[in-house]
Order: sequence, then C-alpha cells, then structure tokens
Amino acid sequence: MAHHGDGATVRALLDEQGRTYAEEAGIRLKDTPQPLYELLVLAHLLSARIRAGVAVAAARALFDAGLRDARRMRDADWQQRVDALGEGGYRRYDERTATQLGDAAGLVLERYGGDLRKLREKAGGDVDQARSLLQEMPGIGPAGSDIFLREAQGVWPEFAPCLDRKALDGAERLGLPTDPGELVGLVRAEELPALAAALVRAALDRDVADAVHDHEETADEPQGGSR
Repeated sequence: MAHHGDGATVRALLDEQGRTYAEEAGIRLKDTPQPLYELLVLAHLLSARIRAGVAVAAARALFDAGLRDARRMRDADWQQRVDALGEGGYRRYDERTATQLGDAAGLVLERYGGDLRKLREKAGGDVDQARSLLQEMPGIGPAGSDIFLREAQGVWPEFAPCLDRKALDGAERLGLPTDPGELVGLVRAEELPALAAALVRAALDRDVADAVHDHEETADEPQGGSR
C-alpha cells in the first residue's frame, strides 16, 4: 500500500538514478530494428554474473566496433566479438558470450529477419509469451528476458508494467510499495523504464538507497540561513 512520502522517495530516486541501462549504453531506444537489437545484446550482457558497469561498457565496445545489428554481429568473426568484449572489460565470460552472440544474431535473422518487432507481434501483447520467445535466443534466460522487457516497456507499452523481482527488491529496500500497480501510480508512464532501472540499482547497491534518503533529507531542509 502506497504511503504519504512515497512520491518524494520516487522523485529523489529518479533525481539520483533516473537513467535506463539502455541510455547508459548509448542506445537511443525506439521501436525500430537496430536499437531493439542493441537492447537485446545489452540484456544478454547484463544477465551474466558480472557488474552492470562492465556489461554496459562491453555493450558500448561492441557497438563501437560496428556490431550494432544482427547481420553485422552474425557476420563478424568470433575473435572480433571476443576482442570487443575484452575491450569493455567483459573477460570472465568473453569466449562463451562471443559464441552466443553470434548464434543469437543468426536466430534473430532467421526467425525475425533481423527485426524484433516481429517478435513483439508474435507475442500478441502477452508478456509471458514475449518472455518465452526471448528465451529461445542463445544466452537469454529468465533474467535476460526480464531485463529486455523492463527496458523496452517504454516503446512496447502493452508489456507494462514490467517490474521484475530485482526491481521489487529495490522498492522494498527503499521502503516503497512492492506491488507493481502501486509503483506505477507514483510516476508518469514515460518514466516507468527509468524507475525500473533505478530500483534495480537500489537492489544491487545499498549506497544508492542511502543516497536517495540523503537526497530526501536535503530536500526537506528549510531554505535560507538562520536568523
């Protein structure tokens, strides 16, 4: 149940952390093939047991190497993918991930012609079906599909609200409602992807929650000097 003050907590959270992971990776997300594919790559990298900052840096390195669409990713040789992942600091899983990225790109091309909007159409607005279709991609499991939909809900609004377990863990840490419907009521629709990403950061890093509470306290302080 939402309480008085939850809105202020959410505002402080968005002020501190109101940026999606796609934005961090330089993806200008819209409902077109290239940014949707880039988001799939980012979701793949973020789903591994590795720091989010490293995953974002690795995604940027892949994109900087020109691997921004499924065809280029499939046609790149394995060593090119490994080198780009290493450039981004993604070394622990680089060899396996390089193989999976190539295989997944091939499947995206074969099944959807390189256009993930066709996956959206096939899901027909059913979020569980969308998750299942995403999980058919090599390297995309439950965590990866949740990450993709969490970030994509701004351009695929039929799947909103998409607040996975990790986002709800962040809400709990901040003392916010853990019911997705209540959380949605605290933000504008276009802010939902940023809220989801910010909640995940709060779940992953206690310092984020502390910074949000400090932000709230600063905002509550009376303005002006002492008399």
